[in-house]
Amino acid sequence: MPNNELVVSDTSPLLNLALIDQLTLLKSQFSSITIPRQVWDELTDGEAGVDALRSLRDDEFLTITEVEQSHLFTEIFYELDLGETAAICHAIEHDADLILLDEKDGRQVARRHSLTVTGVIGILLRGANAGDIELKHELDALRDAGFWISDELSSKILSEATE
Repeated sequence: MPNNELVVSDTSPLLNLALIDQLTLLKSQFSSITIPRQVWDELTDGEAGVDALRSLRDDEFLTITEVEQSHLFTEIFYELDLGETAAICHAIEHDADLILLDEKDGRQVARRHSLTVTGVIGILLRGANAGDIELKHELDALRDAGFWISDELSSKILSEATE
């Protein structure tokens, strides 16, 4: 169900989907994703998932944009890392429909600025509800990849799935 909404992403959701080989969920849910140069630099700083992420960029699904260091950028950067700060600033400045963030502090800052937020778990839940994946398997794969999910959150997410 891709549409023409502006979706901005931080590093974690993209990297974690790459690690569990589920980047295709993004294409089934969104028409494109925009990331700041700072996020791209974080994504390509390591080796894990880089080829799949480059493929998304080469297919023009992933658009890399420059984000200037405005007063807002400086203010948010006191609380968050560079990638999160850039993603949130771009989302605010361009009135994004959705921002993909996983870290709690980043999500709080985004909500403080009235942004709609989801993360890797939300993307997996959407995929499960669309019948594209088996949610428990993918949550386990996320945990195996090093993504921390409490047992309580895992149970809650599984109960929300319509699988």
